[in-house]
Amino acid sequence: MSLPSAPQAAKLVIGIFTRDATRLPPVLEDLIKLFGDIDLLSAWMPFDYTHYYEREMGPALMRRMAAFKPLIAQDALAAVKLKTNAIEQQYSEDRKRSVNIDPGYMLRERFVLATGKNFAHRIYIGGHIYADLTLIFAKGSFQSLPWTYPDYKASDMQSFLYRVRNKYIKDITETEFI
Repeated sequence: MSLPSAPQAAKLVIGIFTRDATRLPPVLEDLIKLFGDIDLLSAWMPFDYTHYYEREMGPALMRRMAAFKPLIAQDALAAVKLKTNAIEQQYSEDRKRSVNIDPGYMLRERFVLATGKNFAHRIYIGGHIYADLTLIFAKGSFQSLPWTYPDYKASDMQSFLYRVRNKYIKDITETEFI
């Protein structure tokens, strides 16, 4: 028999992509108000792995990733996604998003994204939101899965996620001993 145990807190990681770099500062301010200070912020990364969002948001999209200082409960991910969806709506123009905000979380062993889209490998977590197991950490590195988005396989993204994972391990270790 397995005995239920409390899940470990997770590091909140949010990706923001847009074609208008001036949108980033106010969006980050909104996210900080909701989720606390930012621990790590990536450099701008090209978002040219898919043309899926171009019809709505236009071409030449760029992404930045932010990891937040406060740890979150894993079961808060659906609520986080609903809050980020509201921010997307706030910055929409003519019913089209000018920013896309993708929240997820980091644990020692995996990186998970939230999505409103169901698929075979996604698990429903409430509030019309699904969890997408995006990367696993095994044998000392991130391992992609057949459904991992190409941008999460890219070296610039993985480099940032390694930094996030290392900071998360430091945070969780310090928290465990307080």
